[in-house]
Amino acid sequence: MEDIKIDSSLSFGGYNWRVLDIQNNRALIITEDIIEQRAYHDAYKDITWADCALRKYLNGEFYDKFSATDKSRIIPVINRNPDNQWYGSKGGADTQDSVFLLSIEEVVCKYFGDSSSKLHNRGKNQRYWFERKDENNSKRKSKFEGYGWWWWLRSPGRVSVKAVYIHGDGNIGIQGNNILKGNISDGECKGGVRPSLWLKL
Repeated sequence: MEDIKIDSSLSFGGYNWRVLDIQNNRALIITEDIIEQRAYHDAYKDITWADCALRKYLNGEFYDKFSATDKSRIIPVINRNPDNQWYGSKGGADTQDSVFLLSIEEVVCKYFGDSSSKLHNRGKNQRYWFERKDENNSKRKSKFEGYGWWWWLRSPGRVSVKAVYIHGDGNIGIQGNNILKGNISDGECKGGVRPSLWLKL
């Protein structure tokens, strides 16, 4: 077994992953890069992570690509889905996931530096964090096919037809992008997908 520690990288199931946390002989990992682009949901309607098409895909078609041996190392977990801290939109029911997207709390407060003060102290004129430099933005950047791109979180945006995302420059899009069409200003481009899972070590 390779030397696995927090912030190290490892290869699993044909992807390269970054280790975010280690607890009791299991590691929380996220793909190093955005592995594909997909809509958060397949219809423009109020939705939460529990019922969205992207969750169904990650725990179905994507999960089924892993070998039986790899699947035996993936640990299903219960994920909490809090409401949006700035807008109060509903996060929905707790979910049991084998593969999942990170929540805004996980990305902002725990695994990519601690920017929790910005999450809990919204500026008077803020809709996004893009208006304020955050020292942890560089840790959240990711690439798709070599280019910087934005990626989805599972948390709800300002309303339930939007989901929070990480901008290409690492800023937090807490207002969210359109769950079906992504960032419409980019010509209806789909958001990046960085799956996470708990792996048995």
